[in-house]
Amino acid sequence: MAAWGRRRRWVLLLGGVTALVVAAVAGVVTAFPSVAATTCPGCYGLERLRPGVYAEPGLSQAQRRHVTDVVEQARQRVGAFYGGRESSPGVLVCLTDACYRRIGGGGERGIAVLNRAVMLSPRGADPVIASHELSHVELHVRLGGRAEQVPQWFDEGLAVLVSGDPRHLAPETAGDRCLVDSRHALPETLKGWLEMAGTDPQAYAKAACQVSRWVQANGGRDAVRKLIERLAAGDDFAQIVTAAPSGDHAADVS
Repeated sequence: MAAWGRRRRWVLLLGGVTALVVAAVAGVVTAFPSVAATTCPGCYGLERLRPGVYAEPGLSQAQRRHVTDVVEQARQRVGAFYGGRESSPGVLVCLTDACYRRIGGGGERGIAVLNRAVMLSPRGADPVIASHELSHVELHVRLGGRAEQVPQWFDEGLAVLVSGDPRHLAPETAGDRCLVDSRHALPETLKGWLEMAGTDPQAYAKAACQVSRWVQANGGRDAVRKLIERLAAGDDFAQIVTAAPSGDHAADVS
């Protein structure tokens, strides 16, 4: 009887632990569907088109080719800018709003999730948005635990530069690529950036202006790779990147 009692207690304990694990997983799925979807795309009905690329089911052959072409072009842009890729995030692509809502997406065009994956909405299934989000992941993976040293405005401006987003940056042939002549301080935290971006339609253009000018003045793309090396070695961001001049001289020249 004593042995049975001990076994019964272990069964009850195991059952309790199992229930807690199930509850925790259910909580993550409910509260953070994007995390769950990027961890298990198939659990959300997405189909694997090629290694690391997933899309909603029922797409035509032309749509499937479009998705894989978008991801390949975006990966090439990121690799060309950084001199190769050290990150390999999965990419989840939805061509309908219903699919994007189901995997936890909101009103954004695309989003990087925990540096492990990128989700693209129907409005973001193009090489520009895809490379923007992949740039965030590449930068963070290269920096590892030092990623928090990079202020949000620089991270966002760099992603615009990598993607070549024509909404926020002039072509390379323009010399000075600024569409908005921004020289004032920009938000360093994610919270501050989201607040600015939500009220200022020129937020990304301002960040891209400052980053592109810094990159151009410091040797081009190599400046970014050297920045990453110095940050990884322990240098402070402010010691590497000169702060933007004081005063607001932002004038729309687009």
